[in-house]
Amino acid sequence: MSDATISAKGPISWIQYLWRHERVWIVTVLILALLAIFDPGQAASSTVFAGKALLHTAPYLILSISIAAWAGATGADNLIARAFTGAPLLMILMGALAGGLSPFCSCGVIPLIAALLAMRVPLSAVMAFWLASPIMDPSMFFLTAGMLDLEFAIAKTLAAIGLGLFGGLTIHALSGSAILANPLREGVGNGGCGASAVRSPKPVVWQFWTQPERRARFARDALKTTLFLSKWLTLAFVLESLMLAWVPAETVTAALGGEGLMPIFVATLVGVPAYLNGYAALPLVGGLIDQGMAPGAGLAFLVAGGVTSIPAAMAVWALARPPVFALYIALSLTGAFAVGLLFQGWSVI
Repeated sequence: MSDATISAKGPISWIQYLWRHERVWIVTVLILALLAIFDPGQAASSTVFAGKALLHTAPYLILSISIAAWAGATGADNLIARAFTGAPLLMILMGALAGGLSPFCSCGVIPLIAALLAMRVPLSAVMAFWLASPIMDPSMFFLTAGMLDLEFAIAKTLAAIGLGLFGGLTIHALSGSAILANPLREGVGNGGCGASAVRSPKPVVWQFWTQPERRARFARDALKTTLFLSKWLTLAFVLESLMLAWVPAETVTAALGGEGLMPIFVATLVGVPAYLNGYAALPLVGGLIDQGMAPGAGLAFLVAGGVTSIPAAMAVWALARPPVFALYIALSLTGAFAVGLLFQGWSVI
């Protein structure tokens, strides 16, 4: 291969690598750079706003990172395997609780879902876990309480469990349908490292610091989670600063504020394309609520976005057959709208 070919391909490969692994930081830097060129005052304001917001969030961020790293180091994420044994209705309940309350390894939920379905775990129990898992976990709970408030964090947790139960029971009622007999697409395997906890559950080692490899796992997971949360929250706080500066509060109030069905309905639909990430969405919703967004609409946005955001929906589409995918979307949107209505009613009592 000639030197010219190497020099031509080298920069492209580095650009591709950086975009694949650091595109969130790249987008954040580009936004601030463009602001510095066209609106220097706003660039400074956004930088200061993001810095102060990160400092305010730091205690909750540290707690969130510690919980995630602890779950991986102790093997507590392996406890998910025990949720899928028993009678169908019990399995649905345990699946919803596991999805809404348990921390999981960084490999993601999709390989785990593939493993459960490949092992012939009933789709009703898997759907309960599937719908609840993107919405809430212990680390997300503490960040939600810190960025919004404790009541919102509790409501989001109950929404995750409730959505899981709603989806699982609906699928259970439709379990005799032929279209749900084989939910996986052809050629889909039974998952990766996230699925091993289901196939071969291992005992939990609570005193993980006594084993060097588990201490190393804790440090590795803590660093990975820190980098992940830092980049997403920085981008979110920069976007929140721009939203507060450029989006009139009257516009937010008109579209998403007040009582009734329409603000919650709009927030449910907007959550699908607009949702960035479970952690990044929190400060954005906080800013919208400060500008007049109805609390029920905020919860509907978080729930609908967490389950049906474009990246999550693409992953489900790649895994499940079209009828199962359609049910997943329908159940998540219907459930998000319902929990938004319930929370809005509770907020005005």
